[in-house]
Amino acid sequence: MSELQSVIERAYRHREERAKPEVREAVEEVLRRLDRGELRVASPPETEGGEWTVHGWVKQAILLYFGMRSMERMEVGPFEFHDKIPLKKNLDAQGVRVVPPGVARYGSFLEPGAILMPGYVNLGARVGAGSMVDTWATVGSCAQIGRDVHLAGGVGIGGVLEPPGATPVIVEDGAFVGSRAIVVEGVRVGREAVLGANVVLTSSTAIVDVTGPEPRELRGFVPPRSVVIPGTRPKRFPAGEYQVPCALIIGTRKESTDRKTSLNQALREHGVAV
Repeated sequence: MSELQSVIERAYRHREERAKPEVREAVEEVLRRLDRGELRVASPPETEGGEWTVHGWVKQAILLYFGMRSMERMEVGPFEFHDKIPLKKNLDAQGVRVVPPGVARYGSFLEPGAILMPGYVNLGARVGAGSMVDTWATVGSCAQIGRDVHLAGGVGIGGVLEPPGATPVIVEDGAFVGSRAIVVEGVRVGREAVLGANVVLTSSTAIVDVTGPEPRELRGFVPPRSVVIPGTRPKRFPAGEYQVPCALIIGTRKESTDRKTSLNQALREHGVAV
């Protein structure tokens, strides 16, 4: 692994290295390992509450792979595509359910038991066992989706490919992301958190915990088991005061709603739309 990393990092720094056969071989090996789940762009902490580790050299390999690929026509039944990156194959052998016309790109990894409805999983992304990418939901490049996660219809999980050292979007085990919610720019959604419909989280979005006597503001991170809804708050501009979007933590998910089948109940308890 260290030899692969060394070849990739050198080729990424020095353009003249990229034409060498050993560089192409190293890049293709990284992509094979990503596709099989033997490598990942970011690794979870070994202890609860720790930080994720981003493997920037793996992202570098993905960027080099784009540069090495040529456009080609691909035909899947009546569908025709024209792209650089092939589609993921042998899904039946991997124990992954993909409902037409769901698309997972080569270099992404879906653990056995994952379900992809007519949505999209991009290169470098990972989706855990028991998770569902629901209809028209998208999982951007390098995003890390944990196990037993539900990305509801139309959810947008952003891709973070550049710069290589940047943290991707992370949705940890057991979380529920409601319809048409958007999570981008390396935001991390903690374990078993619940995002209501239409919540928008960017790196600069204020996430305000309003469960205590005084508001507590966070950015870029939703604490585990939090229940979050969209909100607004006033902000003064030269032209006057206006309401700008924020997200509100209004409660904590109860143990009685831990099972995926009870997530609707978890939202109803706090008056949250699904």
